Amino acid sequence: MFQNTKQLLCQAVLAGLLALSLPATAAPVAAVPTLKYTLAMPAPQTHYFEVKMELGGFPADYTDIKMPVWTPGSYLVREYAKNVEGFEARTASGQALGFEKINKNTWRVRHPKQGAFQVSYRVYAFDLTVRTSFIDGEHGYLNGASVFMYPADNKALASTVQVQPAAGWAQVSTSLRPAPGKFTYKSSSYDELVDSPMEIGNHKVLEFSANGTPHLVAMFGSSNADETKLLADMKKVCEEAHRVVGQNPLDRYLFIVHNLERGGGGLEHLFSTTLEVARNSYGTEAGYKSFLGLVAHEYFHLWNVKRIRPVALGPFNYDQENYTNMLWVSEGITTYYSKMITLRAGYTTREDFLNGLANDISSVENTPGNRVQSAAESSFDAWIKSYRQNENSRNSEINYYAKGDLIGTLLDLNIVEATKGEKHLDDVFRLLYDTYYKKANRGFTDKEFQDAVAQVAGRRYDEFFSNSVYGTKTLDYATALGYAGLAITSAPVASTGTLGANFSNRTGKLLVASVIRGGSAWNGGLSPNDEVLLINGVAPTNESAQTLITSPVGTEMKLQIRRDGLTRDLTLKTLANPDRKYQIQPVAAPTAAQQRVLARWLGSAK
Repeated sequence: MFQNTKQLLCQAVLAGLLALSLPATAAPVAAVPTLKYTLAMPAPQTHYFEVKMELGGFPADYTDIKMPVWTPGSYLVREYAKNVEGFEARTASGQALGFEKINKNTWRVRHPKQGAFQVSYRVYAFDLTVRTSFIDGEHGYLNGASVFMYPADNKALASTVQVQPAAGWAQVSTSLRPAPGKFTYKSSSYDELVDSPMEIGNHKVLEFSANGTPHLVAMFGSSNADETKLLADMKKVCEEAHRVVGQNPLDRYLFIVHNLERGGGGLEHLFSTTLEVARNSYGTEAGYKSFLGLVAHEYFHLWNVKRIRPVALGPFNYDQENYTNMLWVSEGITTYYSKMITLRAGYTTREDFLNGLANDISSVENTPGNRVQSAAESSFDAWIKSYRQNENSRNSEINYYAKGDLIGTLLDLNIVEATKGEKHLDDVFRLLYDTYYKKANRGFTDKEFQDAVAQVAGRRYDEFFSNSVYGTKTLDYATALGYAGLAITSAPVASTGTLGANFSNRTGKLLVASVIRGGSAWNGGLSPNDEVLLINGVAPTNESAQTLITSPVGTEMKLQIRRDGLTRDLTLKTLANPDRKYQIQPVAAPTAAQQRVLARWLGSAK
């Protein structure tokens, strides 16, 4: 009896252990969310893209589908959802699903848990800029943020996109990696998808290799470019840009170039850029140099902003503004490097570089807003000011591109001087690349950027940053340029007086376009949009209108104006023109230390 009981107890224990090791009922394995896009354009002449999203494995009984309100690199809420129409949701078998729009850029789709479903919609695209999308009977250009929606809280989800070009179109150019299937591509995340624009049509594709990496150039539109020379020069610019940081993050790169009647500007992306160029500008020296400068600017963004970035600029929140004080670094210092790269590559002479620097200083210092808004404030307020200019912008704002360019210039000179020519600004970007992109895999804070400068220079520049980046104190050009044996001088741009206003002549009316802070017009009550009816009792002519801005200092002007349908009389006196023209010249007898700084700063450029 005892023996049987013992056996039964052993069997019970074994059964219990087995029960613990296996679930009573096998739990269902959660499906992994999947996402596929199809991009069609059956009637390109109507300017619509058609998008289908195929989704599966989403665990809830509803999914929010969102459209971005902005695109990275262009700091303005553009409300891309305004171009969406025909939104529908269906099961994989085609049955209609319920959905509702819950805010300006979000559609809530109700679907079976874990079930597959589809979303489709149309996007009107007739705005050919680097920040938007466009399609007509000739070609299509797609900026991903303005076309592709995404499932909320799933920006890290990988996806594929199958492009169905319009009839007769045989070319798709994008930096996305190919996937199985014709015109099918894959992205590792939504961030990569929308950071990979597409050019679709029958455009020409050119190619060169730089730093061991294939570079494609998708050229839409006719131009007067010498393509052989163009590719050789682009290669040289790219290789010079690479030398700044010295590490290549690429295995492929794409330039999309739109050759238009009027063009100028670009937008950076993770493995590509889109450039707008005036189609006949390649044939002039100034136009061609401008193009190479644009190439240098956008290509250097591969490092500065796409990988070396302020902490606020990634991962992105596509629902609202992403604020940072550091656009003067991301854009302004990139502008500085575009000039340094073309100088180092031999496309700019030292004299032209210094003349350009003097002109840049003149532009910034003659902007009244430079004494009102700091570079950091300009960066932070880009969303509400920089892209929304009005008649008073010059009085209240400074451009973070222009101011950041000059700050970068002075930082470079200070670092070279502090290290006796051993280091320069390049070393700061190398440090940032290694520390934050490669090791920490994140952006840097304002303080961390300042710390990197201090680490390279061997001294801190807290007062410089406080006064000239976060404050509006005038940059100390003389000291920094003096390190390199250069002297800066300035003189009035004109000996005549001015009312301190700008005028336009539209439909035969002399109108006030803007009023300059601190001038006679500003103090005397002249306002933008006023119509000048009489100047000293006489109807204005082209000649008399000129006297408003070029009369001797102290000249009295009696103006009759019309404002809001009523006439008024104003008496103003011209004041001295406050604008100054700056010049930079070498000192007569530079010291050895000054020569060393100049050589390190500008290299061997003649």
